[in-house]
Amino acid sequence: MAEPRTRIALITGASRGIGAETARLLGTRGHHVIINYREKQRRARDVAATVAAAGGSACTVRADITDTADITDTADVTAMFDEIRARHGRLDALVLNASGGLEVGADPGYAMRVNRDAPNRLVDAALPLLAPGSRIVFVTSHQAHFVARRDVPAAYRPVAESKRAGEDDMRCRATELAEHGIGLSIVSGDMVDGTIVVRLLQRRDPAAVAARRAALPLPTVTEFATAVADEAARPGTEARTVFVGGSDYLTEDLTFTQ
Repeated sequence: MAEPRTRIALITGASRGIGAETARLLGTRGHHVIINYREKQRRARDVAATVAAAGGSACTVRADITDTADITDTADVTAMFDEIRARHGRLDALVLNASGGLEVGADPGYAMRVNRDAPNRLVDAALPLLAPGSRIVFVTSHQAHFVARRDVPAAYRPVAESKRAGEDDMRCRATELAEHGIGLSIVSGDMVDGTIVVRLLQRRDPAAVAARRAALPLPTVTEFATAVADEAARPGTEARTVFVGGSDYLTEDLTFTQ
């Protein structure tokens, strides 16, 4: 059981990349970090060890948040939150970082299940544990946030559209969350250098990645994760949007930034 004043943060898809770096940063700020993973147990344990080495505390919990095309099957998610309830009794931050859709062999409905349906399912399951003063952070990209106004690489479009659908659903829940004393943050970033998403897109559409690199420096994993960690620790019930990198997206149409 964590110390009573320790903030408890669950980060989905935290065994690598932005999720892992967010875990490290929150751990150094005094949070107990719960590292969700699907398959890579050793990698998740390595992240927990990194958090501990930096002076924080962390544990791991396995759950496939999109383990079936039938979204009524919530066994993994239910088991994860049952474990969190038994070990910690509450949550103070839920970071919706897990995403997908570029994987080879993914079925046509996978992107919507992981990027729209899963976040809603996770919020529903987390609500009984989220204490007043807690915050939900939805992690997205500029390519998804601005998908209605900007061209996106064809390979990334299913991801972009499903991430925007997930973001819209979260925004529709902002009043509901505030009534429970829970804040909402949307953190959107340009292509983040060094992430699996950029590596996968590089293979499928290298010109698109090259074009973004030529336009502006891409944010690093640490830069983006810092913004996510900052929002996870933010008090209050305000719903807000934070942008990292890609200033050309913001200056071209300021009316669409929210």
